[in-house]
Amino acid sequence: MSDRKLKVTLIRSTNGRLKSHKACVAGLGIRRMHHTVEVIDTPENRGMINKAYYLLQVED
Repeated sequence: MSDRKLKVTLIRSTNGRLKSHKACVAGLGIRRMHHTVEVIDTPENRGMINKAYYLLQVED
């Protein structure tokens, strides 16, 4: 299992977005604009990031 962490920040609003994209943002633990969370680099988290990529900024 990878212990790498990713810093994920919400840089665009979820207002008016698809319900599944909002769910992915919430699933990552992001609550509001410019909120940054650290998530473990797993295929599940990567999938959520890839689905809502246009709303997020990701750093290693």
